[in-house]
Amino acid sequence: MSIDAQAALDAITAEERELDVDRFTVTDAWEVGAWLRARAVADALPIVVSVVLGGQRAFHMAAPDTSALNDAWLERKFRVVEHFGRSSLGVHYDFLSRGEDFERSSRLDPALYAAAGGGFPIRIGGTLAGAIGVSGLEMHADHALVVEALRAHLSR
Repeated sequence: MSIDAQAALDAITAEERELDVDRFTVTDAWEVGAWLRARAVADALPIVVSVVLGGQRAFHMAAPDTSALNDAWLERKFRVVEHFGRSSLGVHYDFLSRGEDFERSSRLDPALYAAAGGGFPIRIGGTLAGAIGVSGLEMHADHALVVEALRAHLSR
């Protein structure tokens, strides 16, 4: 077991607990998505953003210099969030902390599932209600941007 992987897993688990909310509506989904869009425009980030709540795509945008490949990555990350009930980066580090490789050990089709950062669960009182995702940056940056957006939304 890698100490770095365990430390990363512990930090991500703490973020997931911190960002478990009492309520999250379609309006919240739009506001978080709009915050991420504004950030993408301001910083010229080549990202795709999507927010899914209760199985409904409540927000989606694609910035310049993105492609359908970014959307495909996002769908693969969202499947990981739905399957494991936690962030796609958390799943990545969960496998690494046990000395396993996600693609080999999960027994899930890598064409459909990606344990790469950027998919983050929307949990309401501990129950998985949806996901927020970013694709287009390095996986840790994708994850960090989603966490930053949720923290900004919750602090207002």
